[in-house]
Amino acid sequence: MSGTDKAKNKIEDLGGKAKEAVGKVTGDRSTENEGRGDQAKSSLKDAGEKVKDAFKK
Repeated sequence: MSGTDKAKNKIEDLGGKAKEAVGKVTGDRSTENEGRGDQAKSSLKDAGEKVKDAFKK
């Protein structure tokens, strides 16, 4: 996995955690769920990159 992709995925994950936290504090379930979705997307992208790396070796 390239360092750039890894950094982008980490930023997306942190952004999702922030959205989730803001949603919890404000009671906005939509924002909270959107944050969880962003985290899930980040995890899937990270897993996909790991699979690509495994096939390169």
